[in-house]
Order: sequence, then C-alpha cells, then structure tokens
Amino acid sequence: MIALAAAVLLTGTTTQLPGLPPIVRDPQVTYLDRNGAPIGVRGGRFSPPIDVGTLPAYVPAAFIAIEDRRFYEHGGFDAIGIARAIVTDIAKGRAAEGASTITQQLARNLYLNDDRTAQRKAQELVYSLDLERDLTKQQILSLYLSRIFFGSNAYGIEDASERYFNKPASRLTLREAAALASLPKSPSEYDPAEHPDRSAERSRLVLDAMVETHAITPAQRAQALAEPLHVWKTAPNAPAQYFVDWLDGQTRTLVGAPKQDITVDTTLDMSLEVAASNAADTTAARFAAKRVEQAALVSMDGEGRLRALVGGVDYAASPFDRAVQAHRQAGSSWKPFVYLTALETGLTPDSPVIDQPVTIDGWSPKNFEPGFLGPITLQQALAQSINTVAAQLADQVGRPNVAATAHRLGIASPINTDPAMALGTTAVTPLEMATAYTAFSNGGQRVSAYGIERIRVGGRVLYQHRPSGQPQVIANPPLSELNQMLHAVIASGTGVHAAIPGYDLAGKTGTTSDYKDAWFCGFTGGLTTVVWMGRDDDTPMRGITGGSAPVEFWRSYMRVALRRVPVQTIPYGPAPTTAIPTPTPTPVPIQPTPTPEQLPQDNGQLPPL
Repeated sequence: MIALAAAVLLTGTTTQLPGLPPIVRDPQVTYLDRNGAPIGVRGGRFSPPIDVGTLPAYVPAAFIAIEDRRFYEHGGFDAIGIARAIVTDIAKGRAAEGASTITQQLARNLYLNDDRTAQRKAQELVYSLDLERDLTKQQILSLYLSRIFFGSNAYGIEDASERYFNKPASRLTLREAAALASLPKSPSEYDPAEHPDRSAERSRLVLDAMVETHAITPAQRAQALAEPLHVWKTAPNAPAQYFVDWLDGQTRTLVGAPKQDITVDTTLDMSLEVAASNAADTTAARFAAKRVEQAALVSMDGEGRLRALVGGVDYAASPFDRAVQAHRQAGSSWKPFVYLTALETGLTPDSPVIDQPVTIDGWSPKNFEPGFLGPITLQQALAQSINTVAAQLADQVGRPNVAATAHRLGIASPINTDPAMALGTTAVTPLEMATAYTAFSNGGQRVSAYGIERIRVGGRVLYQHRPSGQPQVIANPPLSELNQMLHAVIASGTGVHAAIPGYDLAGKTGTTSDYKDAWFCGFTGGLTTVVWMGRDDDTPMRGITGGSAPVEFWRSYMRVALRRVPVQTIPYGPAPTTAIPTPTPTPVPIQPTPTPEQLPQDNGQLPPL
C-alpha cells in the first residue's frame, strides 16, 4: 500500500487506492538556473511529497503543536478536540473554534472543498479514517506538508521556504519554522512579509505550544524569539518569471505535454537576474517623474546564452514580456547597421562626411541639437549620433542593403526602407537587438539566442542543446572599424556615462524623436546587454534619451555582471577577408578633410541621444 501511494504521488498518474478516491498530482516542470538554483515551476500546483526525515525535527513538530497536538494518538479525528470545540461554540453562540486534525485537513485538500456543510464534514471524516487506515502517520504528514497553502502562491513547505526565506525547507531555523506553522490558520492574515507583527504574535503562540508538547525547551523558545526574522518581501525568483514564461512554451514544443515531473536546466544566472531586476526597478522609480513607466533588459554571452532577461518592472502586476514580445522603435541604436553597411563599401572611421541640411524624398532629418557641425569624420558622426549623416549614408549605400545587414546580424522583424529607416523607425524587440549586437562583441559571428541547456526526467536526458555553429557574418576590417567607432560613443560621445573604469566597453544610445522609446545597447568581450525604457501606452516620456535613464540602468547592471564574467577585451575578429559578400552601392562623396578650426569644439554638453 505504501509503495502504491508513493507511485501515485511521484509520477503524477491516477491510481485507485482501496477505500479512497484517486489521489492525483499533476506533473510539474521545474526550471533551474545555470548553478542549479530553482527559478520557477510550471504545470501542477503540488510538488512531490517531502521526506519528513530530511527536515529538522522541530519543523513538523511546529505544525503538530499548533494544528493537531494529538496527531500521533488519534485515528483520523480528535474526539477531545471536537468536544472542546462544541463547548466553545455553545458558549460563544457561534462557530468560533475548529477541530480539524491534520488528517482531516489533508482529506479536505485531497478530495473536498471548503464548504461548511454537514455532508462535506461527514465525507471529510470518512476520508480521514480511510487515510489513517491506508497510510502511515509519516506519509500523512508528508502529504500534508507538501499540499498545504502558505499564501503568496506557495503550496507546500518546500515552496513556502523558498518563497519567504530563499532556502530549502531542510535549512529552516526554529524561528522560521514557527513563522510557517503560523500560516495555515490564515495565510493572508499572518503573512510574515505583509504583516510581520501579526506573524510574530502567532509565531510566539506556536513556540509556546511546542514547549507545552515538549518539542522544544523554554530555552530554545527564548533563543528562537531573540533571532531576527529575515523575510523576502517578494519571492526571490520573481524576476525570473518572464524568462521562465519564455522558455515554458519551448519546453513543451521540445518534449510535449509532460506526463511526469521534468527538470529544465537553463542558462540564466539568478544573481545577474536579481541585479538586472533591481536596476530596472531603481532606475524606473528614479525617473518616474519624467513619465518612465517600464524597463526591459536582455543580457547574453558570445554564444547566445541568455544570462539575464527582465521583461518589466513588476511581473506580478504585468506578466507581459517587453524584452521578447514588445516591438518598439529602435531610434539611434539602429545606426550601427547603417554605419557597418557603409564600412563594408570601403569607408573608414576617418572618412570625412558633412553634417548639413539634407532632404531625401521630401523628408528633412533634424539633429537632436540645433544647428549643424559641418565637416566631421564618420567616427565623430556616430559618436555624436548625427542624424543628417546617418540619413545620407543610408541613402548612398542603399536602404535595402542596410536592411539586409540588420537581417544578417539577427534582426527578424520586418524592416521598412523609407528614408527615416536610417534613424531607427523600425520596430524591434530588445531580444533581437541583443542578438544583433552580440555579433559586434564576439568577433563577428551570428548567434541564436537560447535559454535551455537540457531537459531531464530524473537522470534521463530528454533534450540537450547542441551548438549549431555560429556563421561569420561580419568581416574585417569593417568589424574592427565599427567597434572602434562604438568605443568612441562611450569614450567621448552620447554614451559617455556608460563607461566603467578598467573594462573594454562599446555601445550605442538610442532615442526616438518623440521620446516614446529610449535604448542603450552595449557590450564587452563575450557579453552584450541591451536595455529599453518607455511606457506601455506608447505615450512620450519627458525628455528621456538613451544617454540618460537607459545608460544609468545599463551601467548599474553591468557593474555587477562584469564582476561575474571573465574579463575580456572585445575580440578583433577574423583576419581580413572577402568571404562575406558586401553591398556595392554608390560611394559616399568624399569631402575635403576639415581643418582643426572646422571640427566641433567640446563645450562640455554632450547631445543625449
């Protein structure tokens, strides 16, 4: 009988136990970060029954003391407790005290609802007697501790321990165990994160009951009460839920609907995910007065592994994933595709161009700052994000060629080819931009973004990610020349506030003309991070540019990320080759080299594009 019950609960199948309705547990898919830490569960609500023997003895003792102190003595119901409850109810003239045993609570959880009817209570009693007949006390306690609701979407003590204390149940302290044992009576009222005073008051009652039942000594109770209780306000893995949602559909495509519990090993680094989420929340709050509402981040390594993904500032409030699902205009962060196309025609960072009034098919682009700089170099034009030069370049090299370059690097969304395309009017996702920019950071190879390393059932591997090869999509010298120019964006251009001393960094700011979208796309050797900030209603922010809030967001995250990844310089890329076909549009007219007096002077005010 014991073996049969265990098979039912662990496999998620339905089997009839003699005298009992079927015990059903739907399979779960558990997602782990790259270090093996749980980051999310999808599928069934309940985990497999916990082995009570792996818990400190005071953990189950806390629940027995406060919920059913005669648990080991009764056969399913507590006649003494029922009699006491009846007397109390008569004295108070209402149903003031319950008398459900742990076994009765389990029977209700397994088979019934919470209706307070005589019929339901009678069924509960019958099922309780059957449970006591067919299962051991340890099995009943294991099932109870694995199924009970602890509030905050946590079912079972293992889930609750991770939710409130960010640790497995086997490492709970006596004080933490008392806090969790306080919850079954009223999970919302005694939530230690929302109502710490109420939780502390009931925890004291739990510890008192444990002393009365001789589970602990008065000295242990005093020591527990003296310990501070460190509770997570929100679930520690809450930031990763955007990432888990993104993977869950992929998992089911790869292995189908699970018929038993599945484990998915992912590429996510939870410590980086927390840093990204904290940076998103902090930066969005700091610029809230300027109508910043949302933020998204994608961070991937040179092989396409996602290390962090943030789809918004609050998953519980809005699970819509802005990193993967939201298509927003790229603004000036699109310009590297224009400049790369130009470099592939033979221009260099030192090629002279002119910032001057221009009209293309009736459209006249404007710069962020009023006026025109006149003769400048290609590198200066990108560093200062000069719109007129980008528009002229795209027109000269051919906007279809620019679109082809962006697609070659990993942009999958449709790309418009009207004149304003050069300034980033194409709508893309942060995930697409991170994929494309990774080719700048890894030596010119295109990557396919992924988050699943393997899928397992127990020790059996159902799926293993196999690298499919990373084609070379950028040749030299264009790659090294573009990276030189993107270095200048941070060294002396619109992204100057993204600099982090001691690290080789490059990138590009992006702002749409109406301030609806602001980006920073930056990288070092082997790590690319793209951030976006804006509003869900697609209305303008107040003066937010890529060089302001997004750079602050990016830098806040990267200061943590760079300490966790091997320090690398941005790779030079392949030896010069003509193996990669490049467009051959009409060359940009070469202007006379400007004199020092003609070059723009540094007045200490950088255009924040």
